[in-house]
Amino acid sequence: MPSIVRTVLGDIPSDQLGVTYMHEHLIIDSPIISRDFSHIHLPSESEAIAEAVLCRTAGVQTMVDCMPTGSGRSAIKLAAISKATGINIVATAGLHTDRYYLPTDELETMDSEHLAQVFVKDIEIGMEGTEFRAGQLKVVTSGSVIKDRDRRLFEAVAIAHQITGAPIVSHCEHGTGALEQIELFTKLRIPVEKVTLSHTDKENDFGYHREILSSGINVEYDQSLRQSDQDEPPSALLMKAMIDEGFIGQIMLGTDGARRSLWSSLGGSPGLAWLFTSWSQRLMKLGLTQAQLDKIFIDNPARTLALDVNTSDKSRGIL
Repeated sequence: MPSIVRTVLGDIPSDQLGVTYMHEHLIIDSPIISRDFSHIHLPSESEAIAEAVLCRTAGVQTMVDCMPTGSGRSAIKLAAISKATGINIVATAGLHTDRYYLPTDELETMDSEHLAQVFVKDIEIGMEGTEFRAGQLKVVTSGSVIKDRDRRLFEAVAIAHQITGAPIVSHCEHGTGALEQIELFTKLRIPVEKVTLSHTDKENDFGYHREILSSGINVEYDQSLRQSDQDEPPSALLMKAMIDEGFIGQIMLGTDGARRSLWSSLGGSPGLAWLFTSWSQRLMKLGLTQAQLDKIFIDNPARTLALDVNTSDKSRGIL
């Protein structure tokens, strides 16, 4: 039986994902974002469609939207973007860092078991009262120290992962805390091959990345757009070094393009499509082959985003 990936418009075989961006932010819309983080306020469905169309024209077929539960995600808008552009969109259940929530929000006060049920509902029933379902879970830490909020979230995601079989994406603030996260994943018996760490290429220590990848966990490097004007981009050099050391099966790419200043449809630069059209060329100049790029953009995402359908059937009795 072929593996499947859960998109907002339904489940599809993983071999139909095609070129995949692993960490995107097409919609970010909440009162907190509007008030405190206007540079990442991306509320417009039509603006997101315009930027996503440029990506689709460039050859991108799937985008993983990583804004999780209660932090500015919109199931209805993500579904509309997918319908309008033909791009598969994988949405996210879980929590972001606490700066995107009020201390009084119910999500901030729930225990791990009740929080897990919210995430399971997002994945199995639908997000925000809709029929549109999330396809992955998200955890976060804010550095090398695991805080109580982090632990509660990890415990909730461990429960939800066991029930749903959904893959997990992790936010590593400023690229740090990856090793501590790996230790906690292991303690919670979460298979690291089901986890993808984000933003670790904000740290360019090759030894740090060697230790991360030696654990068997996956990474998505997402600093390319911010290095578009550099002749020798650190993230490209890092990626080439880790591939040369044999870790190509664990490495993927995304833009983390949560900046209005990065979207070409809003007059920014270099645009989300640039990752596939131009960053790929930078990597090939460093010596990567087309077969290696296909593994990074197509094969690795198809494997890591796969959802264990047999596991997910267990959820139906708990909600």
